[in-house]
Amino acid sequence: MGSGGQGVHRLRRGIAVNALGHCHPKLVDALTTQANKLWHLSNVYTNEPALNLARELVSRTFADKVYFCSSGGEANEAAFKLARRWAFDNFGERKHKIISFKQGFHGRTLFTVSVGGQPKYSEGFGPVPGGIHHARFNDLDSVRELIDDDTCAVVVEPIQGEGGVTPATPEFLQGLRELCDRHQALLVVDEVQSGVGRSGKLYTYMHYGVIPDILTSAKALGGGFPIGAMLTTDRVAPSLAVGTHGSTYGGNALACAVGLAALTTIDTSEVLEGVERRHALFREHLDVINRKYGVFKEIRGMGLLIGAEMSDAYEGKARDILPLALEEGLMALVAGPNVLRMAPSLVIPEADIQEGMARLELAIERLVSASE
Repeated sequence: MGSGGQGVHRLRRGIAVNALGHCHPKLVDALTTQANKLWHLSNVYTNEPALNLARELVSRTFADKVYFCSSGGEANEAAFKLARRWAFDNFGERKHKIISFKQGFHGRTLFTVSVGGQPKYSEGFGPVPGGIHHARFNDLDSVRELIDDDTCAVVVEPIQGEGGVTPATPEFLQGLRELCDRHQALLVVDEVQSGVGRSGKLYTYMHYGVIPDILTSAKALGGGFPIGAMLTTDRVAPSLAVGTHGSTYGGNALACAVGLAALTTIDTSEVLEGVERRHALFREHLDVINRKYGVFKEIRGMGLLIGAEMSDAYEGKARDILPLALEEGLMALVAGPNVLRMAPSLVIPEADIQEGMARLELAIERLVSASE
């Protein structure tokens, strides 16, 4: 897909949402074909697109069951409710504690901002739900200090997105799995931002050899059409029995038809191997820029979720790059005040990356000149 848009060159398309660019022909075909058949049914019934997408998600992941909704926040809300209900059903009401991580982000509902580890998102909306504790990301000892037999779940992003584009270490995720098993808690992996090809595999947990109990997905799953999903196993799913939770638009036929087209297009060797090539190209260009200007302390991430943390001399100035980049015809993004974030289409042409990086360099040159 080309850059499009009145001379504005796009290194991102949505925020990790439009994973196949704008108006990908397979998504357009799926949407228009389904639009001439069936749009929506009450959740008293199911429909073929929902069943087809659920089957594909199950066959391609660890999961046995799928719950559909309309967004990542809804998917996480369902996951956290399921974790508590599963613990209640199997161990009683004392086992309700949730451990998540500082700088984590899981959505904008009251429950999800409370589980998220950024107080700015929950400030002014209290009192927040209780029983939620925050450990330090990539620090197993901080989890050991909090976890006990009253813990029902540990919730983690395999790549903290809003928190600075920081991947989990293998030892950390593997350690979380072991701690959850020891305390009969569920491991909930939030892949709303990191999932559906973003990391170079269909889901990021697949890089780690760690199997979650619950996984949440959205954003790229619909390729720009609103959809969310919670995936889980037959061991856990029965606790979300009929009547315990629901979503008006969950399993919407239009959304599921588009989701199926996005999933089956992305989960191919052509696209996923292309993600790795594009990652290398981004890193190469960012390294060249950094050798010239020294603006980055660290360049990190996986696949096409990349973060460039500002150096000490430019602490907190990542956001200052955005208007400068826009003036150069480049749309950019941050993850907090100190990390420049890149989350483009998974099929962005390599020529677009080169042109975008050239424009980013012009913006950074202006930032450096203004700081001297």
